[in-house]
Amino acid sequence: MAKALIGYMNSDLRTPANLVAENARLRARVGELEALVLRLSEENDSLTAAQAAVLLDEASLQEMQPA
Repeated sequence: MAKALIGYMNSDLRTPANLVAENARLRARVGELEALVLRLSEENDSLTAAQAAVLLDEASLQEMQPA
């Protein structure tokens, strides 16, 4: 019944021009979010590598100390 009322009222204000503009805005936002994910992924990889290097250095220092 809700679909019938919505169709009857024709309250959909989205015109083709508005849909095109909204689609372009959403595509731009998706591009921004993809770039953010890529940047954060690269930052995470570099931090992981740095942490691994620290852990390896700590392990090698512990091996060099006398028991």
